[in-house]
Amino acid sequence: MPAIGVFCGSSPGIDQRYAAEAEEVARLLVERGVRIVYGGAHVGTMGVLADTALAAGGEVVGVIPEHLVGREVAHPGLSELVVVGSMHERKALMAELSDGFVALPGGLGTLDEFAEIVTWSLLGLHDKPTAVFNRSGYFDQLLSFFDHAVAEGFLRPHHRARVLEARTLDEVVGLVLGAVGVNRRGDGRGTPR
Repeated sequence: MPAIGVFCGSSPGIDQRYAAEAEEVARLLVERGVRIVYGGAHVGTMGVLADTALAAGGEVVGVIPEHLVGREVAHPGLSELVVVGSMHERKALMAELSDGFVALPGGLGTLDEFAEIVTWSLLGLHDKPTAVFNRSGYFDQLLSFFDHAVAEGFLRPHHRARVLEARTLDEVVGLVLGAVGVNRRGDGRGTPR
């Protein structure tokens, strides 16, 4: 079963559309027979993502550092919850377990996880698709920053191209799921890249 790592917020944000986007992405991944790998919390859009996927019959793997379990944010009903020693271990295991990555709106933690996984791609540590789901325009300024970094000579254009932008669920299917071999029917019998 292919797996997609999803980075999203431990807060719900102030606009209800962020939770709605998490619900839609969760349902899409479950429909396509994709396992969700995420940060393991029951709060914020992370909790919305997990709850929606589980309610739809999906498989959800959470990876959470031990110090966050103690704060009682670990989701109690996941298909699998892996407790690791640190944030570094969380990111490494999520990278190992995932065939591709999608970032949903979130804060510094989401940005940290997404930036690191993109950086690992640029360094040749993996060749997995990395995308932001940007239907709400939440990531517009981040994408503009990447373009600015290219213009200023700090980021190569072909490296900038590694950050994919999906504005619709169909683009998530085409850009991310298509790249990891999940066909449009959701039976997982596509060709991996």
